[in-house]
Amino acid sequence: MAYKKKSKKTKRQVDTVVAHVRSTFNNTIVSITTLDGDVLLNSSAGRLGFKGARRGTPFAASQIASGLAKDMGSLGVKNVEVNLQGPGSGRDSVVRSFQAAGFGITTLRDVTPLPHNGCRPPKKRRV
Repeated sequence: MAYKKKSKKTKRQVDTVVAHVRSTFNNTIVSITTLDGDVLLNSSAGRLGFKGARRGTPFAASQIASGLAKDMGSLGVKNVEVNLQGPGSGRDSVVRSFQAAGFGITTLRDVTPLPHNGCRPPKKRRV
């Protein structure tokens, strides 16, 4: 069987990306995707070495964003659309860090899912 040579991965040059920020009380996860939804980069507070309650802090979220901003610079990114999801405290600091890194924030969307009277609650507890 002939050996197939693997093609070398090329760095994408992208002008506008979407930052999906999922911020819970315990952690903050940021994924950078293209406008089509292909994931380019991602990071979280746990990945940077934060443990326990410190993962949910605004400082951890700003460290995530500044680390991703360095990688986004090599991709040629100029504009960022931000989708914020969840009730955590890291939401605002991610946006501030992207602005401080010199990216233009084109849109800020809150995509937190809200139930329109959702699931049926569990039956009443009898003691």
